[in-house]
Amino acid sequence: MTQPISSLQQTAATRLVAVVVTYNRLAQLKVTIARLLETAPETLHAVVVFDNASDDGTGAWLAAQDDPRLLVESSASNLGGAGGFAGGMSLARERYDPDWMVVMDDDARPEPGALAAFQARDLSQWDALAAAVYFPDGRICEMNRPSRNPFSHGRAFWRTLRRGRNGFHLSPDAYDADHDTAIDVTSFVGFFISRRGLELAGLPDPGLFLYGDDGLYTLGLSTRGGRIAFTPDIRFEHDCSTFASSQRGRFHPLWKVYYYHRNLLLLYRMASGWMFWPVLVIILPRWLIKARHHPGERLRFLGLIARAVRDGLLRRTGTPHRKVLSWAQKP
Repeated sequence: MTQPISSLQQTAATRLVAVVVTYNRLAQLKVTIARLLETAPETLHAVVVFDNASDDGTGAWLAAQDDPRLLVESSASNLGGAGGFAGGMSLARERYDPDWMVVMDDDARPEPGALAAFQARDLSQWDALAAAVYFPDGRICEMNRPSRNPFSHGRAFWRTLRRGRNGFHLSPDAYDADHDTAIDVTSFVGFFISRRGLELAGLPDPGLFLYGDDGLYTLGLSTRGGRIAFTPDIRFEHDCSTFASSQRGRFHPLWKVYYYHRNLLLLYRMASGWMFWPVLVIILPRWLIKARHHPGERLRFLGLIARAVRDGLLRRTGTPHRKVLSWAQKP
């Protein structure tokens, strides 16, 4: 499904509120806040920052800002990305009742003119939009590449069997297109959601903590009838290149093993429907093999995998973070 970008323009400005989640990246946050607040008030009504208990001076810097459009919520503890977006979006809805929200991490921000391009669009056909996200050097940011659900689209399914993730993620050609593309899943970098979309999807599940919360949220919106479009004319910058290759198969710190695999299991289950059990048989051995990347801590790795699978199958997302940390510690 496509729609020309040059379709009818909005006749009045949409009340748009930005939500930014931050944790210990003050230098990046400063750039993002400056970029947002340099946008005209009629284009961007307000900016909500959810500070996830940063201890790098972020709180003091935010407290010193006096722009009336900036609203800060400081958490007493780190609630993870999922908890931060749930809290920030809830506050934005309560305080401003916006027509649309746009969410992002602290190291991501709209390119100049991106929010004006949003305001110029006809938004009536969509409940949510996904921006085109690039690294600062102009390369497509792979981690933010939107996708279709291959289990719901026959062609995407067969392409996935042949080409892996390139079979269901949008191709680079979509970034150069002159039309929107319907999608099912996207990230929380440059994700715009309407009031109707929020009514359909609710708030993100804070219990997901980290990894896959955006995929589960946007796929959940799609499965509830929400219409999401990839919009190549709205461009975002994600300055995360220094973290792009930091893991290389190894999880550091180790506790991330639990959230990554539990949440991925939940995502596979939501996406695949009746095909979930055959999928599980395929992916579990692959996950167990990853233990080879963790010499000296393989038993703890496997223990975290076992708990992730158990809680994923039970759809359990309420495990306290302190308990996850204890599972990853040496006995």
